[in-house]
Amino acid sequence: MSDESVILINMLKVKPGKQDALVALLRQNTDAVIRTLPGWKTTRLIAARDGAGVVIYSEWETPAAVEAMRGDPRMKAYLPKISELASLDSIMGSAVLSETR
Repeated sequence: MSDESVILINMLKVKPGKQDALVALLRQNTDAVIRTLPGWKTTRLIAARDGAGVVIYSEWETPAAVEAMRGDPRMKAYLPKISELASLDSIMGSAVLSETR
């Protein structure tokens, strides 16, 4: 299974009225930083319809690529900005089921 992607899910609980600002910041970070990192494959931002949260779904080649991203100084510079808008919880794993209609 060494060719399987590593999936990183970040769940952000947004402070009231801050979802649009958070999405803009995450979009900027994805374009400026995430896309440039080795091992990155894809990112999706999912905004809650009620404005209370954002989920970041991303795929990476390896767990080491995720750790390198987390340690990148450019990424670390974004974390305080994100913290001003939302709280963050994160999980890393592999797909165990994927179905499509």
